[in-house]
Amino acid sequence: MSATETGPGSAAEREARVALAACYRLVAKLGMDDLIYNHISMRVPGREGEFLLNPYGLLFGEITASSLVRIDTEGRKLDNAPHEVNVAAFVIHAAVHKSRPDAVCVLHTHSDASVAVSGQQDGLLPLSQFAMRFYRRQAFHDYEGVAIDLDEQERLVRDLGPHSVMLMRNHGILTVGRTPGEAFMLLYYFERAARIQLAMQAAAAAGATLTIPPPEVCEKAARQFWELQGDILVPGEREWPAFLRQLDRADPSFRT
Repeated sequence: MSATETGPGSAAEREARVALAACYRLVAKLGMDDLIYNHISMRVPGREGEFLLNPYGLLFGEITASSLVRIDTEGRKLDNAPHEVNVAAFVIHAAVHKSRPDAVCVLHTHSDASVAVSGQQDGLLPLSQFAMRFYRRQAFHDYEGVAIDLDEQERLVRDLGPHSVMLMRNHGILTVGRTPGEAFMLLYYFERAARIQLAMQAAAAAGATLTIPPPEVCEKAARQFWELQGDILVPGEREWPAFLRQLDRADPSFRT
């Protein structure tokens, strides 16, 4: 690609902004946002060390393609956006973008069920088919307070390792995707699995007996998901276009 094809204001950046704005709207639509907090970032195509982030002060449901702020991995704002960005957003997202070339989109939320299982010793348990995707494939990062200290970046990167999903203990969840669609669908499926787990644990507390498939079956199911066996595709590949159509029918302002 030439500089004009990937520079500020390029068609590639415009496409990235629309996709990222859609991701914000979908998280809000499904009730997994947290007022003006939380953050989703995306690399600017063809621009090394630059990524897009939400303006601090806007609800996820207000985010538009043009309102996203372009910053670099040192936290410097690269355009004349009227808003600043959340310090914790920079600390978390810059660390992942710098260390993981595959981390095109990094999503962090305080979604209720994910926070609830983040405080459980073993995190997400293989209690449903939704959960099997994450069997032995979830990372953990211990709570260190509000993520505003730069020295936490090293431990975030270490704990995430090669994983696409990390539970931030007593705090929230982080997902990494090659597209906003992938990062969003990993959040969606994890949250569904977490809600089911909490419901099952409540039933167990009332006397029900839970069953967990044998480890070899859980591992088989996880491999089916991650190795894209049968007709399984990368998360978001099928679902994302349908979600975009839904957003366009309800409120296409995210594209502006």
